[in-house]
Amino acid sequence: MKQFFGVLGIFFVFAFAKADLKAQEATYEVSEHYDKKEVQIEMRDGVKLHTTIYMPKDTTKEYPIIMQRTPYSCRPYGEDEFRSKIGPNEYMMKEGYIVVYQDVRGRWMSEGKYDNMRAFIPNKTGDQVDEASDTYDTIDWLVKNVSNNNGNVGTWGISYPGFYATYSLLSGHPALKASSPQACIGDFFFDDFHHNGAYLLSYWRATAVFGYQKDAPTKEAWYEFPQLDSDDQFDFFLKTGPLSNLDKYYDETNEFWTQLKEHPNYDEFWQSRGLIQHLENIKPAVMTVGGLYDAEDLYGPWETYKNIEARSDNYNTVVFGPWSHGDWARNKDRQAVGNVYFGDNISEYFQKDIETEFFNHFLKGEGDGDTELPEAHIFDSGSKEWESFDTWPPAKLKNRTYFLGDNNDLTTTLPEENGAETFVSDPANPVPYAEGKKMVFTPRKYMSDDQRFAGKRDDVLVYETDVLERDVTLAGEILAKLLVETTGTSADWIVKVIDVYPDDVPNTEETEEGMQMAGYQQMVRSEVMRGRFRESFSDPKPFVPNQKTAVNIKLQDVLHTFKKGHKIMIQVQSTWFPLIDLNPQSYVDNIFEAEEKDFTKQTHRVYHASEIQVGILD
Repeated sequence: MKQFFGVLGIFFVFAFAKADLKAQEATYEVSEHYDKKEVQIEMRDGVKLHTTIYMPKDTTKEYPIIMQRTPYSCRPYGEDEFRSKIGPNEYMMKEGYIVVYQDVRGRWMSEGKYDNMRAFIPNKTGDQVDEASDTYDTIDWLVKNVSNNNGNVGTWGISYPGFYATYSLLSGHPALKASSPQACIGDFFFDDFHHNGAYLLSYWRATAVFGYQKDAPTKEAWYEFPQLDSDDQFDFFLKTGPLSNLDKYYDETNEFWTQLKEHPNYDEFWQSRGLIQHLENIKPAVMTVGGLYDAEDLYGPWETYKNIEARSDNYNTVVFGPWSHGDWARNKDRQAVGNVYFGDNISEYFQKDIETEFFNHFLKGEGDGDTELPEAHIFDSGSKEWESFDTWPPAKLKNRTYFLGDNNDLTTTLPEENGAETFVSDPANPVPYAEGKKMVFTPRKYMSDDQRFAGKRDDVLVYETDVLERDVTLAGEILAKLLVETTGTSADWIVKVIDVYPDDVPNTEETEEGMQMAGYQQMVRSEVMRGRFRESFSDPKPFVPNQKTAVNIKLQDVLHTFKKGHKIMIQVQSTWFPLIDLNPQSYVDNIFEAEEKDFTKQTHRVYHASEIQVGILD
């Protein structure tokens, strides 16, 4: 009994300490610890950018500057109006940093014309500007004009602000010592609105945010979202029909919608907006952060890290956790994505022990790279544990090839050459990307959703292993090398990697009503390839009907242990609606201009010799 009360006492001490910490957090007022100043910083071409500066009231010390440039507004405006939290996380906020937010060119209270994913100009002359020069000019002004700064500057941002954080690496300013691009867009033809050339219809409503120009600096939104007469996104988009019918919601004044329609291929317009091809000879320290279940920006963080690693000699690390878009900046006692629970206080751990350590070392400390942080800190989404690696992908991976065999088998034995399965793909009856059809602004939870609903359909092919007799850990990229044919001239191909749970897995508090985790088919990784781009993203070509054709699909990196007693499943399909738009399945030069008559039912064949190439970590 004495031992029981001892343990119980420890529990209550911990509980009260945690409650006290929460109370302290709740009572922390930024205005009590920081002064706020708003300035208009003039760029080299005369355009002025609205910049908000939070400066610690304690002026007996010098502080580094941590900056975020954003198209989403650095509200609240007014020097007597304060954010409830500032900086990347509360630990850095309380330690003391000079925290800067800036409305980028053409947005909110800044002057100039906005250019969505403005192209980088490598060799600028005269008064040419891009986001790199705007970053340089801003940093230069800050270190020369903000009192009590120590001369060191860091940048960070999530999603679009993450793109600007990456962009800052191209500024070349010597005061920039560290940057953390998080959920950063790397190339706009492969992130957010496109995946391998397929248009993400599920992001269509967000076009309003980026497509309209404003007339003058403003504190109020100048754009409006389209008003829809349905809460069922599947039904709404299916009834709408071809993409051209959406023109009634966005006219030519929406520049981004016009750009999407006029540039269906990976032409110079999109190529110039990519950043990853410019990431070489980077000097500042970089920590790229992403979510393994980020439905918006999965390509960008991986490619940002890998390109810097391959072409620079700087301090360069990567962190991927069990998060959806931006979850690492939100503190939750229980971390979950959809129905899948991953563990407790995972974001808090990242913020305190990883993110804060990184910035403190390079902006406040020695800055010599001796951080004791790992090169790659990746969460195993199957074993639900953090793992650290000296290189990524891990050095000791073993290659394994699975084949899409007969009898729905996922096998390591090469099947007969001409064995295959067929299915009919009907644009009038597409495969939903999620079981629920509620209208969402952007998709999130489908990345870990149960796939049992899809596997029951005749137009989804299913292959699975036997029950695993030991743990199998997949690490690094997954490459699907499909051998297919179609009766049509155009088709999309979707591959999903799924963890099939055994029948004795209990529900958790995250499990949706009516859902059972027993037998759950958790999507681990998935990707689409618009078939016309199978050989070139800039030079599309139709399929030859009834001709065997190779279609390769790179699925983004994973670290996932399929545990003993589970099964590995692959699903293959040709529609994924309305996550992506409908492929007419009859080749047209521009799907944004396709007509009702172009959408045809076709029969697709997938050969058993199709390969799923993975890396196995022993």
